[in-house]
Amino acid sequence: MKKIYYYIVGMAAALLSACVKDTLYNTSHPDKGAVTISLTGLSADDNYAVDIDGKTADITGSPFSCPWLFAPGTYRMVIYNRVEGFTFDGQTARVNALCDKSRADGTTIIPLPGYLKTVSQEITVTADDTLRVSPVPVQRVRDLRLELEVTQGRPELIQSVTATLSGIAGTFDMEKEQTTGDAVSTVFAFTREDDMLRADLRLLGTMGAVQTLVLDIVFTDGGRTQRTEVDLTEALADFDSDMTTAYRVTGTLETPVGMEEVSTEITGWEPVDGGNVDAKI
Repeated sequence: MKKIYYYIVGMAAALLSACVKDTLYNTSHPDKGAVTISLTGLSADDNYAVDIDGKTADITGSPFSCPWLFAPGTYRMVIYNRVEGFTFDGQTARVNALCDKSRADGTTIIPLPGYLKTVSQEITVTADDTLRVSPVPVQRVRDLRLELEVTQGRPELIQSVTATLSGIAGTFDMEKEQTTGDAVSTVFAFTREDDMLRADLRLLGTMGAVQTLVLDIVFTDGGRTQRTEVDLTEALADFDSDMTTAYRVTGTLETPVGMEEVSTEITGWEPVDGGNVDAKI
């Protein structure tokens, strides 16, 4: 009887020993790692995407599991929203060129692209594990409002004001989280209400040493036109400091009083508290 007992115990021990030899894994991908992304406040129309070392996928919810598995190692992850007004090429975002065929060379961009938000970070993937990250996309464009008070002449004679702002950024490197490329310009229109002229823009930032504003004013009496140029470099010196707060610049516009006068002058440009400027497309 004892021999039978010892035999059964021995067989059980052998079976347990054989089971222990099998490696236990935490996941179904023991030699690779997975990545799961959580974005706070994600809504259905945010249209976010993730780029990990050149592989891109739409983020369809939060948390979102990347559709690929990764060999153990370090990777660069870029998350961005595919917002209107931008063209995306890999990890580069470019503001769209103005639709006007005469300006569609890429050096003149639209004045009000959408609110681009991006985040770039290094991630380290471990085999047989899931990396869970909660990145926070950062706003990369800033609202700019330009306001001109007509202090001389008759503002009601102003039919239209078209403006060109040069020395601004048109390309954003989402991996390095900085503007890049050459300076471009944008064309937009002012609207008039009594003696105030206003224009709203949304920019990636300034670019280059000088920012110049050129106004083309058309008057109702006799079809007069006037071009005025002003240096906005100093007024926009702090524009790139805080992209989430609207930036407002004010000035005064002295227009001709009579037909014999043909010059206009802009004075007193200065940045003021942005407040709740609401720049709409």
